[in-house]
Amino acid sequence: MADQHQSDTPPSWWSRPAAPAAQAGPDSGPAAGPEAEPGAGTGPAAGTAPQAPEAGPRYDPWAERPLHVTDQGRTPAVRGIRLRHAVALALGTALLAGGVGGWLGVLAERQASTRLELPQAAVESKGRAPESVAGIAATALPGVVTLHVRGSGSSGTGTGFVLDPQGHILTNNHVVADAKDITVTFSTGESVTAELVGRDSGYDLAVVKVEGVRGLQPLSLGNSENVKVGDPVVAIGAPFDLSNTVTAGIISATGRPITAGGDKGDGSDISYVDALQTDAPINPGNSGGPLLDAKARVIGINSAIRGADAGGDGDERAKQSGSIGLGFAIPVNQGKRVAEELIRTGHATHPVIGVTLDMEYTGDGARVSAKGEGGKPAVTPDGPGARAGIQGGDVITKVDGQRVHGGDELVIKIRSHRPGDPLTLTVQRDGREHTLQLVLGSANGS
Repeated sequence: MADQHQSDTPPSWWSRPAAPAAQAGPDSGPAAGPEAEPGAGTGPAAGTAPQAPEAGPRYDPWAERPLHVTDQGRTPAVRGIRLRHAVALALGTALLAGGVGGWLGVLAERQASTRLELPQAAVESKGRAPESVAGIAATALPGVVTLHVRGSGSSGTGTGFVLDPQGHILTNNHVVADAKDITVTFSTGESVTAELVGRDSGYDLAVVKVEGVRGLQPLSLGNSENVKVGDPVVAIGAPFDLSNTVTAGIISATGRPITAGGDKGDGSDISYVDALQTDAPINPGNSGGPLLDAKARVIGINSAIRGADAGGDGDERAKQSGSIGLGFAIPVNQGKRVAEELIRTGHATHPVIGVTLDMEYTGDGARVSAKGEGGKPAVTPDGPGARAGIQGGDVITKVDGQRVHGGDELVIKIRSHRPGDPLTLTVQRDGREHTLQLVLGSANGS
């Protein structure tokens, strides 16, 4: 009886790849197929034990290590699904990373913008050379004050500066004229009440005094005789009530004869000044402030300006326009003498020549009137002019060799001196020129 074909089913934990017929072993017998002989067996001979196939090693769980088997049974569909998952995961990661990166970039830009720092110079020493404008201002400002004045129905602002440790302050007469209340404010902001000591309208100067103020810093007084055209100057004041304003310029001219005031109409308040001219900006409120030289010494008291809307010289009482670079200051030598007299007696003296001038004369020079007021003689008997030989009708053309062109200029030249000073006058009389020597007399001011 022929043997039955028996197929050995391999264990499920190992795979047996099919081997091609060409690679069959010598004991495998003829290949199964349609051409096989009928009844031929394909398995082992009858009566013999089946032999294990030689397709691969048997898995032995008790071996030293498991057998690693390559899994080649994955289908393309599974691989496609896993690929799509990987692509989606990568895309999501990229989007997440992009979003986080963009947010971090915006945050970094905002933080960077809040910490933006532009190039800047380092902090330097605030010290300045003493002769510089800043150095002069630093020296002088503690001694400059702003005056707020209230009168009958009016108020105003001016400037002044400290003269001595006793609290005397020099300013312009037109700042405190008719004042009922005077308040002085220092550069530190401290304000105190001041009292009027004395004033003189002819020189446009006044002195006020403060009490109980410690640490006063008087300004040093220079000498106006040393001033030259072109010298640098600094002005300090309160233009339009802007306290502690500092401006700078030069001396534009010296010996400028100017008159200011005349608001009363009778000439009693006219001031005559042989002024220093400066282009340092001076505006309403600068009146009474110091004009300083390069060593922070007072060389003048700012008093008048010429405005663009006026045809002549004038002061801040009449002109409220801005500076056009034509400012005038009372020379400090004149201011010093008048201040000393005001502090001592409350009044100032004026140098006089003892003659009455014809202020209507339009020719060149200052003409002495033929007759005085009220029928009195034009030349005061035994006065300075009479002793010098001046006669009614004489035309005075020079004072100490300097030309005078009118009565105002003669008064200005005389008032630039002290009582008792000698003068040389040049006069025209009957078409002839005469030189006269004169010693100035004294009269009480207003």
